[in-house]
Amino acid sequence: MASPLPLGTLALDNEAQTPLYRQLYDALREAILDGRLHPGARLPSSRVLAGDLGVGRNTVLAAYDQLTAEGYLEGQVGSGTQVAAILPDSLLQLDRQARAMPLKIAASNMRKLSKRGEALSATRRLAPAYKRGQGQAFQHGLPAIDQFPALLWSRLLARHARDPRNGCFGYEVGMGLPALREAIAAYAGAARGVVCTADQVIVTVGAQGALDLAARMLLDPGDPVWVEDPGYLGARGAFLGAGAELVPVPVDGEGIDVEAGIARHETPKLIYVTPSHQFPLGATLSLPRRLALLDHARRSGAWILEDDYDSEYRYQGRPIASLQGLDRAGTVIYMGTFAKTLFPALKIGYLIVPQNLVDAFATAIRITGHVPPTAVQAALADFIGEGHFGGHVRRMRALYAERRNILLRALENELSPWLRAAPGEGGLQLSAFLADTADDRAMARAASEAGIHVSPLSLYRLEEGRPGLYMGYASVPETDLAKSAGRLAATLKAAGCPRHI
Repeated sequence: MASPLPLGTLALDNEAQTPLYRQLYDALREAILDGRLHPGARLPSSRVLAGDLGVGRNTVLAAYDQLTAEGYLEGQVGSGTQVAAILPDSLLQLDRQARAMPLKIAASNMRKLSKRGEALSATRRLAPAYKRGQGQAFQHGLPAIDQFPALLWSRLLARHARDPRNGCFGYEVGMGLPALREAIAAYAGAARGVVCTADQVIVTVGAQGALDLAARMLLDPGDPVWVEDPGYLGARGAFLGAGAELVPVPVDGEGIDVEAGIARHETPKLIYVTPSHQFPLGATLSLPRRLALLDHARRSGAWILEDDYDSEYRYQGRPIASLQGLDRAGTVIYMGTFAKTLFPALKIGYLIVPQNLVDAFATAIRITGHVPPTAVQAALADFIGEGHFGGHVRRMRALYAERRNILLRALENELSPWLRAAPGEGGLQLSAFLADTADDRAMARAASEAGIHVSPLSLYRLEEGRPGLYMGYASVPETDLAKSAGRLAATLKAAGCPRHI
């Protein structure tokens, strides 16, 4: 039986200039928005309502059709016309805002983010806003995606995605697909000197997923965390999101200054480092500093989170073995990602945790559900196991070395009055120092207005330090690198950037 309409409010005026169907449309819409007609309420048939109102049936049909088209009504076969179960939110919001009286809400009653949420969102807002796209000079953090073997990858992915019986269509495996964990353990052991078994590998949704999981599992609110300064914003955000107290530790040509860290806070709960290629300055943590760091972590009871990003791309000498491979006390948690070696949208990272943390981390990631799709994991396991990953890395290492050399030559020539390259032997990007009196944020803004993306080093600092620019080269074609270097030089000159003496 149809729900009774508020007929007392449906007064149609034959003398008005507004057509009768529009008057009926307005009245019914008003009744829906006011809640007098509830979602799911059945309306009279067009014939019955036309008789009740003394109008033609076509008038009612025209109003019903308009309301149905806008999402207020819906027709059900055998059930007639009824108010839609889900009303158009945007129209509801606009209508209610237009009719609602202004409300004064006491500040104490306003809903707010948690302190962790405030800290996390504040860190995110520090990141520069720019359009992500391949080949934008000098965009950092992006590999040469156009060089990735996409056809091969699509075949591997299709191999696992075409058959629902192969196990990739069910719920994800908590710690990651066993085949991928085996491939990661074998690769990390052979290429990075990591000592582990596949049981210690936890597959995550990218590097940020790994950071978030580690922060949740290891930190309580107020726990001190050593972070490199300057350092990675993503790590800083994850630790702040866990409520940690950040302890900025300076870095130099040998990496993080362990003695300075001890002087600032002797007993951190966690130490976050990028020893293979310090972010963003590019230094490699020296062996004496590595040993000192491991010794202090062992004596103080701290965990070390080793972020081994960009380690595959070292252009001078042999790759440096991981910090985890030197650890004999079980203090190091090793972290890796395929975002820089393959492509960022893959969103697969991993942690290699000490044996005594395996059960806890495995349980946690099953609860959060933050694991990549199984079919993508399976395709990546094949990509590594069949030798495609090693071959791709070797090809990219040669390409990136060439592009790096082009940028270094530009820094020694047309850019030399304003920029001096920071020491470093690898990676997909590099830092270059401005004169001490320069405003690196102003120079980065001027470059952005000229269509060039660089980041100011001050963006990554918690304390004052040398100004400079962070510049990527991996995704930029060789000819564009040379041209963009000339444009950047002209931009810095026009912006009045102080020169090096």
